[in-house]
Amino acid sequence: MITEENKKLAQWAMDYALKNGCQAAKLTLYTNSNSSFELRNGKIDRLQQATENGLSLNLYVDGRYGYVSTNRLDKKELETLIKNGIDSTRYLAVDEARVLPDPSRYYKGGLPDLQLFDKKLYAISPDDKLDLAKAAAEEAMGKDERIISVDTAYGDGEGSSYRLISNGFEGESQSTWFSLSAMVSIKGEGEARPQGSWYDSSLFYDKLKKQGLGTTALERVLRRLGQKKAKSGKYTMVVEQQRTGQLLGPMLNALYGSSLQQKDSFLLDKLGAKVASGLFTLRDEPHVVGANGSRYFDNEGVATRPMTIFDKGVLQTYFIDTYNAKKMGVAPTISSPSRLVLEPGSKDLGGLVADVEQGILVTGFNGGNSNSTTGDFSYGIEGFLIENGKLTQPVNEMNVTGNFIDLWGSLVAMGNDPQPNRSWLVPSLVFDGVNFSGL
Repeated sequence: MITEENKKLAQWAMDYALKNGCQAAKLTLYTNSNSSFELRNGKIDRLQQATENGLSLNLYVDGRYGYVSTNRLDKKELETLIKNGIDSTRYLAVDEARVLPDPSRYYKGGLPDLQLFDKKLYAISPDDKLDLAKAAAEEAMGKDERIISVDTAYGDGEGSSYRLISNGFEGESQSTWFSLSAMVSIKGEGEARPQGSWYDSSLFYDKLKKQGLGTTALERVLRRLGQKKAKSGKYTMVVEQQRTGQLLGPMLNALYGSSLQQKDSFLLDKLGAKVASGLFTLRDEPHVVGANGSRYFDNEGVATRPMTIFDKGVLQTYFIDTYNAKKMGVAPTISSPSRLVLEPGSKDLGGLVADVEQGILVTGFNGGNSNSTTGDFSYGIEGFLIENGKLTQPVNEMNVTGNFIDLWGSLVAMGNDPQPNRSWLVPSLVFDGVNFSGL
């Protein structure tokens, strides 16, 4: 957590920068700590504990922009860092787009605490953490003679930041996190060594799933035995919710001002246009108390607000920060989304699969690439062939190809299974007529 002493140091550093040549400045003071216990076959393989403190300053000097950072929070050293940073910035080219946000856009405070910090972090003993990782391992160890190794890990940590901006912003945020994971490797056919994994994470210790991870990891790897290619063709594609980020991420990346300004976005000039299925409604809900991803301001201090990003497939907004807005000559919006919610459907993954006559359930993406300018993509996948509503043959070494606008336009169903502890609440998804290459 950020101490009052360090806040005073940050305020001094801001004042020092403004008195020594900066016309404006933005400061971030941060502290992060984490611990992890990693086990191999139930025995300790690695222990780690780390703490990091640091201070960064964005310097606006005579129309020029510079950046300095340090993890040495000492006044004398900060004086030298700031003076040298200001002197160095004067050698840079003038950039008229480097300005601070309009102060009217800043978060002004007054809203309830978002409650993202769990004080239980300080009460959990190392023995308890180790026991959780051991219990996850014991769920899988000895359960099948083909098991080569069982790797489990418990981790937790906290992060805090304090921000000052010279034209009127002061803000603080803090949160905790907890995670537990399991990965099982087994002897497959020939030289194959398939792996299966499962994990859970949460802002709060009591909400962390502590049982079933080892069992699920083992089940997932055993299901992969006998994988082979299926016939090339168009299939209905079902993507389990743990893997949907691979498909949603490029859609979001195409909305950032940095991509738009460089004309490196397949969603350039698409504002107000229908670019996806009418089922695709994606919202940013940043003010939910106790929810991962919630925040009252972005990294520029600009106040967040609930907003719709895609409404029934129609693009409603871009993510344009102050700098790129100036470069593009448009109004800024927000620098990045906070907590994304994709409107869910009514069926679980099993129900989605049962409705598919011929398809492929994707349980993993293995390499591949996408073109941010055109939206074309090609990914390696693994999963299961679906025939008459049932999972039949495990498949791998296949590629799925297409274009993201076409893909999201073919969205025909969504599940009801988003993971509640994530900052992206995205369920399993079903796309119609997707190209797969295999045999």
